[in-house]
Amino acid sequence: MLERARAKGLRDTVVADALHLPFPDASFDAVTVAFGLRNMESWPAALREMLRVLTGGGHLLILDFSLPPPPLRSPYRLYLHHILPVIAGVVTGEKQAYRYLGASIEKFPAGPAMLSLLEESGFALPACEPLTGGVVSLYTATKPSQPSTSSLPSLA
Repeated sequence: MLERARAKGLRDTVVADALHLPFPDASFDAVTVAFGLRNMESWPAALREMLRVLTGGGHLLILDFSLPPPPLRSPYRLYLHHILPVIAGVVTGEKQAYRYLGASIEKFPAGPAMLSLLEESGFALPACEPLTGGVVSLYTATKPSQPSTSSLPSLA
């Protein structure tokens, strides 16, 4: 992917561990991750690292798979766990990868659980926008401009 980006003129591409980004604090106004957070070893650690490299008021955007609400949930799960692995396995020869995909989608926090995880990681104004009938969700949040004072003792 980096070679393709360079071929299209994108400079300064970097390969890095998302849990230990090689950038100084407050380096970016926006951080995006598409279909990647779900695969990271620690979602809270990755989110804290994203928060660290964002400037105050900076934006986080996460796009990832999710489970649609009923009535689509049951047929989607049938497709995800039984039909997709067979078809993709025949086409790609990688049936296990598609079994992993279904399991990782099931395990990944979605909706209110992801919003809570974003808040617990220090982000403000978390929001979720289900897309494609809820098969994909876009999560957005902002790094607070000022450090939170909620954990400081009261002076009263």
